[in-house]
Amino acid sequence: MTDGPLIVQSDKTLLLEVDHELADDARIAIAPFAELERAPEHVHTYRITPLALWNARAAGHDAEQVVDALSRYSRYPVPQPLLIDVVDTMGRFGRLQLANDPAHGLVMSTTDRAVLEEVLRNKKVAPMIGARIDDDTVVVHPSERGRLKQVLLKVGWPAEDLAGYVDGEAHPIELDEADWHLRDYQRNAAAAFWAGGSGVVVLPCGAGKTLVGAAAMAHAKATTLILVTNTVAGRQWKRELVARTSLTEDEIGEYSGERKEIRPVTIATYQVITRKTKGEYRHLELFDSRDWGLVIYDEVHLLPAPVFRMTADLQSRRRLGLTATLVREDGREGDVFSLIGPKRYDVPWRDIEAQGWIAPAECIEVRVTLTENEQLQYATAEPEERYKLCSTANSKLAVVRSIVDKHAGEPTLVIGAYLDQLESLGAALDAPIIQGSTSNRERESLFDQFRRGELRTLVVSKVANFSIDLPEASVAVQVSGTFGSRQEEAQRLGRLLRPKGDGRQAHFYSVVSRDTLDTDYAAHRQRFLAEQGYAYTIVDADDLLGPSLPDIR
Repeated sequence: MTDGPLIVQSDKTLLLEVDHELADDARIAIAPFAELERAPEHVHTYRITPLALWNARAAGHDAEQVVDALSRYSRYPVPQPLLIDVVDTMGRFGRLQLANDPAHGLVMSTTDRAVLEEVLRNKKVAPMIGARIDDDTVVVHPSERGRLKQVLLKVGWPAEDLAGYVDGEAHPIELDEADWHLRDYQRNAAAAFWAGGSGVVVLPCGAGKTLVGAAAMAHAKATTLILVTNTVAGRQWKRELVARTSLTEDEIGEYSGERKEIRPVTIATYQVITRKTKGEYRHLELFDSRDWGLVIYDEVHLLPAPVFRMTADLQSRRRLGLTATLVREDGREGDVFSLIGPKRYDVPWRDIEAQGWIAPAECIEVRVTLTENEQLQYATAEPEERYKLCSTANSKLAVVRSIVDKHAGEPTLVIGAYLDQLESLGAALDAPIIQGSTSNRERESLFDQFRRGELRTLVVSKVANFSIDLPEASVAVQVSGTFGSRQEEAQRLGRLLRPKGDGRQAHFYSVVSRDTLDTDYAAHRQRFLAEQGYAYTIVDADDLLGPSLPDIR
């Protein structure tokens, strides 16, 4: 027995003692292959899943490294059956391989004949398979490359895709690094993606994922389709590409609700390509409108289901997914793995913070006690109404105002999910509101004023979750969210993490109603922050509102 910070259990759960001096080292070591499940104050619970092990395997980690990490940090001997299962599970990846055969086209071959026989008898696999070439090789219908990978993952035999990619239509793209340089991790991320041909790069908001995309485009030197969450994000991509690469404005098209431009580099919004006209997704034709050499999916954790379906037909194109978190609230992480590609590169947020590339952040949960009337309303409400009631309680207004006053003069975002609450906050803080119905022109004008320091406080809806470049925001006050969404927490914290010109710290407040669903959902959201090495300080709202405010900064 050693005095390690980790307890490894036979049910594949890992218990990490947060206060142990080696806890950070252990967290970094297990992050590639274990998923965080619960994160209370002192002991965090991780779980080893097959998908996490296959992602680790695809990213270049082998079973020996996983076993070594578990053994090095475990307080007690690691259960032997678990170690065997880790080795066996990781060994499943790549026993089936997809490749291009000069004589037969796309084929699936195996290093284990019994595995091939097993999957060929699967009713969903059989229709995708053509003639048998030999005992270890079968022809695969080229159009089924993506869907076959989806099915094989679900039956526990993830295929390694070595079938290669078409180059697409050539188009000259170079990085223009005269006045700036790619950071090492950005260069490494682009190189890791290019070596794999397709896959996902996981980096925190503020770490420059757009520049990783630009570097991948410089590798490809081909026409590129970029899919983004909204028009504002698309225009930020365009500004960055014009500033950082050899591309001109005329070479970059916008495909949105306002414009339909198809150019060598085309930036399209998820909303417009998934819009139905007479029951059909007509804009999905964009995927076939040019011979794309590269498709980039920004915020891949938000990829809509119709785009998954189209991506299944794009397996011969290089595909790059960019995200701050692989967590999807719909549980379709397996489809990201199969159709976009496995995780190729990630860096822990705290590592990039330590290098000075993102701002240090303090995360504070402020617990509000509801009035007797609010408590009674909550107790007697229908279950589907309870979350809105507790997350929009009027008792939060004074607390939010107190936090904003405490940080007077600092660029502050107040973020909520409900329109009536946003209007109350805007009135209480005398601050403009940005919501879904705000026009793109007005949004960009308000964001520009915020960047220039002409506006110090903005009240924003869920639009703040997506690719908004607000480098000087240093305070965020979250008053309501999407039912404990971990991906939302990642996006909201990310709004603050771009390094500040004066080196100041970022402050992320989450205002929650005590003894309600609000507190439960907040605990779920915090799992993401704990996974990245951040800790929440819990403060009572009465302390904030009292005559002598404690300095919790």
